[in-house]
Amino acid sequence: METNLRKNFLNALHGKPVERVPALSVTQTGTWKLMDMTGASWPDAHSDPEKMAALALAGHEIAGLEAVRYPYCLTVLAEALGCEVRMGTKSIQPSVLSHPFSKGPEGLKVPEALLEKGRIPVVLKATEILKARTGGEVPLIAGMEGPLTVFSHLAEIKSCLIWMIKKPDYVAQFMETCTEVCIEYANALLDHGADALCMPDGGIVASGMMPPSVLEDSVKPFYKEFCKNLKGPKILHICGEVGGSLKTLSECGFDAISIEEKVSIKAAKASIGDRARLIGNISPSGTLLFGTPEHVKAEAKQCLSDGVDILAPGCGIAPMTPLANMRAIVEARDEWYEEKGKRVV
Repeated sequence: METNLRKNFLNALHGKPVERVPALSVTQTGTWKLMDMTGASWPDAHSDPEKMAALALAGHEIAGLEAVRYPYCLTVLAEALGCEVRMGTKSIQPSVLSHPFSKGPEGLKVPEALLEKGRIPVVLKATEILKARTGGEVPLIAGMEGPLTVFSHLAEIKSCLIWMIKKPDYVAQFMETCTEVCIEYANALLDHGADALCMPDGGIVASGMMPPSVLEDSVKPFYKEFCKNLKGPKILHICGEVGGSLKTLSECGFDAISIEEKVSIKAAKASIGDRARLIGNISPSGTLLFGTPEHVKAEAKQCLSDGVDILAPGCGIAPMTPLANMRAIVEARDEWYEEKGKRVV
């Protein structure tokens, strides 16, 4: 019997028994090879729902990953809230050029008709297209900025870090508004057919410049608010060596936390306990980009042996990543089960 990938993924997210550990990516999957094979390249795939969907679907249909992950940047909400965005190239993701609230939160509010702003309608339309094309058999993972990332785009990271020490009232105002925006957008994605949200939001946390007290007092309450108000599964992706923050982050209500290769899976599982599932953490640069399929398989099998709940790259897949290395992720999972004498359905 063929595995229902969507059901298997959701069972893994909720800590239920799975037929096999899902092998996929909760971070971006657009590569040059997939762009060339589908005719859906950056930057067009950031703004055209058909091309966005085609490139995302290729991560499953061509690269073999057991989920469809889209879009390919973390600037959608920033643009909707007034930031100027450079759309990038075939090799470079979109980036924020302007920070309209760098002086403070005066005038900051959730826009009326938020879901009609910027590229939000594009991502919602792509969700509908992908839902129709996968027939509910393959999980759809929608990526989106978290409130800290939106805050840093609106105000610039330097201002964020200064205010975290000197103006906590500013931080509270930004985080409240940015969290409201994230909740509205996330629930719209779920309403249009996404099965789970992945929220990469670790830039400031991973920088090492955020005091633990700020994470506990000024970030955690808003993460909890986000999780409490979401209609479906939510994943936090966090970059950097964040082992010391994982206990706090796992107490916020996320169904899973995605970590990069700098974090030990065994140590992370000890910190998280049974509060969240663990996703990761094949190196996207050192292994997927520059290694061979055998290198990928060796690292993936070690992740599985260390007890990861969902096998995935530790961050976004680089556009130059070889297709054979992407395919090696699922191949490694299947080989690991065979080597361990476990049944692969």
